[in-house]
Amino acid sequence: MKYFECAQCQQQIFFLDSRCQHCHAPIGFVATERDMGTFQKKSETVWQAQNTAYKNHDYKPCYNYSHYQVCNWMIPLSSDEDYCESCQLTTVIPNLEMQDAIVYWRRLEEAKRRFLYLAQRMYMMPQPKKTPDDRFGLSYEFLMPMDGKPVLTGHANGVITLNAIEADVVYRETTRVNMGENYRTLLGHFRHESGHYYLNIMQFLQPELMDEFRQYFGDERQSYSEALKRHYEYGAPKDWQERFISTYATSHPWEDWAETWAHYLHIMETLETAYYAGLRVDGNGTTLASMSFKECPIGGQDFEHILENWITLTFNLNALNRSMGLEDAYPFKLTETVKDKLRFIHRHVLDKVFK
Repeated sequence: MKYFECAQCQQQIFFLDSRCQHCHAPIGFVATERDMGTFQKKSETVWQAQNTAYKNHDYKPCYNYSHYQVCNWMIPLSSDEDYCESCQLTTVIPNLEMQDAIVYWRRLEEAKRRFLYLAQRMYMMPQPKKTPDDRFGLSYEFLMPMDGKPVLTGHANGVITLNAIEADVVYRETTRVNMGENYRTLLGHFRHESGHYYLNIMQFLQPELMDEFRQYFGDERQSYSEALKRHYEYGAPKDWQERFISTYATSHPWEDWAETWAHYLHIMETLETAYYAGLRVDGNGTTLASMSFKECPIGGQDFEHILENWITLTFNLNALNRSMGLEDAYPFKLTETVKDKLRFIHRHVLDKVFK
């Protein structure tokens, strides 16, 4: 993620904040400018931007910003919309009368906005789903389990459903351990499910890519239900780490794509953050290359250099975490087979499949 600074005091501000931690000026994300804006309040509904590029332009806070503090995005004052580009995508929220529901909703929206930031940076910003038959629109439903009925996180026809209880840290960590996963986050859920959504778009817009897709991920036309049943009954193949990014990726080509897609997004945003931070890491001169940047990773032409940087960065992140007695920050192995899948994704994102 890019680094942002307060237009009033020039201190760093963060993407999810609603107030500068240094000078306490109100701030918010302006999607049309792809920037965190600093504002002077003329009234509760009219905020004047202080940033040079759009100074004195008037904005209003998203309805969910001003009423529930679960959002921090701004809308041009001239717009007829009450909800920002992010909140328009959410069509169902948890029942706010339920205990902790608003906390869960806030955490879900924070993860969603971080996913959407990267989608916008990659020119893949989804639009709200207008009708059930809208092939390109996207909507989110955040549901709480009720009356003993579970909520299954998943995607179908442009609707992504998330189990809101996943926003409970204890529940999510318990589920991660019980399912034998080495990584489970809200942001990971958003990125994984977006993979299913974007695959549907790719299949419709450029069906000729599916032959190449099958070379890397397998034939997605096989029965999904039977593949999942087989996966949960027998588990992953013993050599799964040589060909897949995770055990779940072994269940079906759709899931292999979604898991690999999520990791591609992890790589892009994390390296973009390192790029804007000016980070550099010296390699050991033999097995570990030095990490340096000759271009922003997002939209970068040299994907081999991007992969080299990622290997060096994650090796050192894991080493630092271990020094603190923590689990690995990136507990995954990128084999050449997995890298080929990532190369396929990067190649066709650059070809503007989704733009």
